[in-house]
Amino acid sequence: MLSRLSTATSAALRRGIATSAQNNAKVAVLGASGGIGQPLSLLLKNSPLVSKLSLYDIAHTPGVAADLSHIETKAKVKGFMGPEQLPECLKGCDIVVIPAGVPRKPGMTRDDLFNTNASIVASLTTGCAKHCPEAMICIISNPVNSTIPITSEVFKKHGVYNPNKIFGVTTLDIVRANTFVAELKADPARVTVPVIGGHAGKTIIPLISQCTPKVEFPQDQLEKLTARIQEAGTEVVQAKAGAGSATLSMAYAGARFVFSLLEAMGGKQGVVECAFVKSDVTESPYFSTPLQLGKKGIEKNLGLGKLSPFEEKMVAAAMSELKASIKKGEEFAKNFK
Repeated sequence: MLSRLSTATSAALRRGIATSAQNNAKVAVLGASGGIGQPLSLLLKNSPLVSKLSLYDIAHTPGVAADLSHIETKAKVKGFMGPEQLPECLKGCDIVVIPAGVPRKPGMTRDDLFNTNASIVASLTTGCAKHCPEAMICIISNPVNSTIPITSEVFKKHGVYNPNKIFGVTTLDIVRANTFVAELKADPARVTVPVIGGHAGKTIIPLISQCTPKVEFPQDQLEKLTARIQEAGTEVVQAKAGAGSATLSMAYAGARFVFSLLEAMGGKQGVVECAFVKSDVTESPYFSTPLQLGKKGIEKNLGLGKLSPFEEKMVAAAMSELKASIKKGEEFAKNFK
């Protein structure tokens, strides 16, 4: 079963309370002044799982750090601004979360963000490879289907690549699937829907047949629900009418993933989250599936499980787009200096 924040971690977001042996972690947020970075940093500051919170951006970080530092929780917050301060920000980090980059605007696809965000991710992950090579790296910056291959290639270049520690955060797809299924069928606190594949359009594959508790929909309703989950990001972009993309829900989802990872690193057993990672589960070299997390990152890839015929068709249909996005990221990284 997916952790869903697990009961304890879900409560951590609601109440600022969590339980874990890993309660002295240093977490860095790169892109901390942005629309995702600020609420994500707030949620991390609110958790006793975090003892040191390093915030990095190219502008405004000292102010964000000062603001958060007034909150009555134990995490010590420090702001870093500009490339010359990135090494100090990253030193000793256990987890680095990267939401840095430009948001989508109406009419843009995630792939339209590639040219700008690819360079940002390559630069920041180069810093990670140099200054905290053992840290868990959690990439939020879109397009995740390309930015994770970029991150992997950067770490390979520096001789510190560990595929068990590099995660594309697709948790928002799970959060949305849980929410949308619950609207139709159940209490959202009880619903868990695995979402596999990638993190864009038709590569987002909700496994509603594996939902806990079990739910059933007529085929037309299932197709409509699946399409809504796949295009939920566009729903937010259009609703914000040029003012940005999903920031608050993404911050929630990013915090959920980080808390799950911290709990697993602290020794909690049975922590499971989906993420876009290096994979041999399908013909795609990267693929999101449920992952059992542990002290050193990915402990076990739990694979696809039993798919319905509808879900099998979606997996097959996603392959060409996934492979193209992955190749685009790899080629960019190989030419990045």
